[in-house]
Amino acid sequence: MDNLGTMDLRVFNRLGQLVGPLALPRVVKSDAEWQAQLTPQQYAIARGKGTERAYCGTLLDNKRDGVYSCICCGLPLFASDTKFNSGTGWPSFFQPVASENVLTVEDGSHGMRRTEILCARCDAHLGHVFPDGPRPTGLRYCVNSESLAFTDRGEVARLADPAADGPG
Repeated sequence: MDNLGTMDLRVFNRLGQLVGPLALPRVVKSDAEWQAQLTPQQYAIARGKGTERAYCGTLLDNKRDGVYSCICCGLPLFASDTKFNSGTGWPSFFQPVASENVLTVEDGSHGMRRTEILCARCDAHLGHVFPDGPRPTGLRYCVNSESLAFTDRGEVARLADPAADGPG
């Protein structure tokens, strides 16, 4: 992030290709704006750092081919080919679609030491990352379904960011 409030992020272009990194503006909204945009459950988790109940998330058993994006700002976060069944009750991925798109911060809440994962563009709470995942990374990005929106692979161009195709 630079001092102008931009982040180097990877986004989709209108052809459905992941491009970048591009310097894109952060998404900042008031609590009232987030509450108007999100369902109460999405707001409680993505903005309030909550956690959905295990085995209750709508995307846990999703086996379709596509991309998981931030429910708040639409930034692509995870791809279906990195999703795996961790047996924990939450959608799990072994790596993000782009390392730039997911931030990590230390989380000492609830008497535990964990690493929280956030959307790099809008700071939405996604879940936590643990060092007990499969190869090739050995990581398990444990994510709340309520923090994600799913787009089928054939419709990924819908996620295109205007900045990805340059001026004109």
